[in-house]
Amino acid sequence: MIAASRGASRAPFVLCFVAISITLSARALAQDAPTLADIARKTQEQRQRTTTRVYTNDDLKTQGVPAPGPTPAAAPQVKSDTAVPAATEKPSTAAADTEDAWRARITRARDDLHRNEVFGEALQSRINALTSDFAARDDPAQRAQLADDRQKALEELERVKKDVEASRKAIADIEEQARKAGVPPGWLR
Repeated sequence: MIAASRGASRAPFVLCFVAISITLSARALAQDAPTLADIARKTQEQRQRTTTRVYTNDDLKTQGVPAPGPTPAAAPQVKSDTAVPAATEKPSTAAADTEDAWRARITRARDDLHRNEVFGEALQSRINALTSDFAARDDPAQRAQLADDRQKALEELERVKKDVEASRKAIADIEEQARKAGVPPGWLR
């Protein structure tokens, strides 16, 4: 009986000791591990300290760094756009005859085409979603609203398709004008 009472009196002490040691070890682990907020703060500080620099061709020209070029033996054969003989140059009377102007025209036309194509794809996706949503609805009022929205999207898609064709024609017209004007093909790339 005495042995049983000794074991019973030790049980609360053992449980208390285990609870205290678990609590202390959990606190020690929590103090060692950084919190998510600490990690985010450190990352933000590191990003602010790091600056990125984008180098362009203009930077290279002003810094005096030579551009990688051909070997010295091949140098006499290389012709740049500025070293064209005067006999083959066409006199440029308007600013529209410059390489930058031609590049800007073709880039603007290609951007319009790309924007119209992406918008057309988005409209087609919306039409597909409205069609499947229409088939899944039972309420006549909701179905009527979905049918109306789908019809408007279809009309918009037809308009966008016309814009895509107009953009393609504009690109073809610019290319044809450049060909007739004797513009080098590289200017339109």
